[in-house]
Amino acid sequence: MTFSISSGLLPLLLLLFLFSSADTLTSPSDVSALKAFKATVKPNSIPPWSCLASWDFTVSDPCASPRRTHFTCGITCSSDSTRVTQLTLDPAGYTGRLTPLISGLTELLTLDLAENNFYGLIPSSISSLHSLKTLILRSNSLSGSLPDSVTRLNSLESIDISHNSLTGSLPKTMNSLSNLRQLDLSYNKLTGAIPKLPRNLIDLALKANTLSGPISKDSFTESTQLEIVELAENSFTGTLGAWFFLLESIQQVDLANNTLTGIEVLPPKLAGENNLVAVELGFNQIRGNAPASFATYPRLSSLSMRYNMLHGVIPSEYERSKTLRRLYLDGNFLTGKPPARFVKPDAEVMGSLGNNCLRGCPGKAKMCAPSQKPFYICKQAYGGKPKS
Repeated sequence: MTFSISSGLLPLLLLLFLFSSADTLTSPSDVSALKAFKATVKPNSIPPWSCLASWDFTVSDPCASPRRTHFTCGITCSSDSTRVTQLTLDPAGYTGRLTPLISGLTELLTLDLAENNFYGLIPSSISSLHSLKTLILRSNSLSGSLPDSVTRLNSLESIDISHNSLTGSLPKTMNSLSNLRQLDLSYNKLTGAIPKLPRNLIDLALKANTLSGPISKDSFTESTQLEIVELAENSFTGTLGAWFFLLESIQQVDLANNTLTGIEVLPPKLAGENNLVAVELGFNQIRGNAPASFATYPRLSSLSMRYNMLHGVIPSEYERSKTLRRLYLDGNFLTGKPPARFVKPDAEVMGSLGNNCLRGCPGKAKMCAPSQKPFYICKQAYGGKPKS
């Protein structure tokens, strides 16, 4: 028996075949994970113009193309349209918890839910996302601790969970993230000490937490590629060791607004090997003299030690530095005359030497603002008349 298909019916059958094939492109486990993810987002927080509003599983497959009316944004799929590789939501104000079932997206490379209102705990099942390279949960309302399971994501290159409400201490196994380049957990409520850091880390930002204790050499021993360290607005104490300024690749340091009391000075012969460009140590409790060795760092252009408890004269080495362009030493108890280079009308160095115990700081000089401390305060600080 022979069957024939009319020429008019053939194109219709072809379209139906293509539609049915496209309708089942995405892995069922990925579809289930996406459905569970959307189900935990409060419907009244999904604006009609948003990415999630376009996710309609009843009429379209997430990875089917072209995406003209459904799944228009928020996800990216693999080249064969079978697996979801990126979940990148728009900052639409979505509110809800992160479902543990997100672990079904096992081929995910990027998870970016920044600038929304997700709350609750980061699910420990996130450790199932073995291919994940980028984790961005910045500016949400997540709470609880950073799960230890995160440190099992060996492919991770970047973590940004800043501006949340994370508590507790950092996982002790952070150094197992061997491919991590960037870590930003700033503006949370983390406590405790800094654990041993990953060896390939380049950018560390833990600003505005409640981390405490001394800054330990053991935490940084393996991090030979570290270039940027932001630890401001915490509760670090003690003396910052000279070893810190000898980290091989270190360029920018921000330790302002802590409770540091001292700095170990680098020997002159080692200062020339330093790569530091900017050092911020303001608003601590650092005592003693302003370290002259900072001026010998060959690339240092910005130095701030404002509002500490520094005494003595401003090192002449600062004036001789050829690279220094920004200097803030205001709010200390420095004495003597200000270096002429810093207070002349056409001074190329910006900053402040104000609120010290300096003599002859010209009122018209920008670097001399604000005015110096009253004499009686300086006298009290030195237990008598300030030394010139």
